[in-house]
Amino acid sequence: MLPDRLTQIRHHLYRHGTTGIHDLARVVNASLATIRRDLQRLEEQGVVVRTHGGAAIAESAGFEAGFATRENRGLEAKRAIADAAFAGLRPGSTVFLDAGTTVLQLARRLRLTPMKLTIFSNSIAIADTLTGVEDIQLVLLGGRLRHENRCVVGPLARQAIEGLWFDRLYLGASAIQPDGAIATPDSDEAALNAAMLARSGERILLADSSKFGCHSTYRVGTLDQIGQVHTDTGLSADWTQRLRQMNLALHLVAAAASRPAEENRR
Repeated sequence: MLPDRLTQIRHHLYRHGTTGIHDLARVVNASLATIRRDLQRLEEQGVVVRTHGGAAIAESAGFEAGFATRENRGLEAKRAIADAAFAGLRPGSTVFLDAGTTVLQLARRLRLTPMKLTIFSNSIAIADTLTGVEDIQLVLLGGRLRHENRCVVGPLARQAIEGLWFDRLYLGASAIQPDGAIATPDSDEAALNAAMLARSGERILLADSSKFGCHSTYRVGTLDQIGQVHTDTGLSADWTQRLRQMNLALHLVAAAASRPAEENRR
C-alpha cells in the first residue's frame, strides 16, 4: 500500500531537510493549498516546523551549541544510516538507544513510523524525541547529567543496567580506533556503554565513516563485541576489508541516494 500524503511529506523532510512548498507539492503531486493545509496539520502535531516558504522536521529546542554542532555534522549520512538500521527493528522487542548523535537520528526515524517497542535510553535528546509517541514505552535511566552529550551517566545509571536485559543495543561511538577499540572522551560514559554491551543480546554499532581510525581517551569495548555495523560508503577500503574479515554484518549506505545501498557480509 502506498504511504499517505502526510507520511510522504514527513519522510521527504526527514531525508532531504528543509524543503519549499513548491517542491513538496511536486513530490506528493498535490496543490499548493493542499500542501499548506498539510503542513499546518503536521505543525500542530509537533512533527514539522514551517519556515519561510517551506518546512523542516521539528527538532527539540535547547540543545547546547556543542551537541547541536556534532548532531548536524554529516547529517545526511547519519540519517541514511538510521534509515537502514530502522529496517532491523522488530515490534515487541526491548531496545536500548544510547546517546550517540547517529542513534538520535534512529529515534527521529522511529517517531515518523512508530511501532510497539520498549525503549530504554540514557539520552535526554532521545527522551525529548520519543515522549508521547504512540506504542512506545520509554524508560529513561537516572544518573549524573553529562551536559556535553545531553545524557545521564554514572553509578546510578550503571546500577540500573545491571538488573536489565535488552534484545538489541544501538550504540554510537566518538571514535573507532585503529586497534579496533570503541572509545569516548568521558570515563563515566565509557563505563556505562560497556555495561550496555554486557547486558544486550544483539549489539549494533551506528557510526558514520568519519569515526573510523580516530582516537578518544576512554575505551568502551572492541569491535569483536559487535554483531552489526551500519556506516556510510565513505568508509575506507582498509576498514571495509577489516570489518569483513571480522565476520561482522556490514551495512554500507549511500547518504546522497534516495535509497540506501546495503551490503551484508557474514
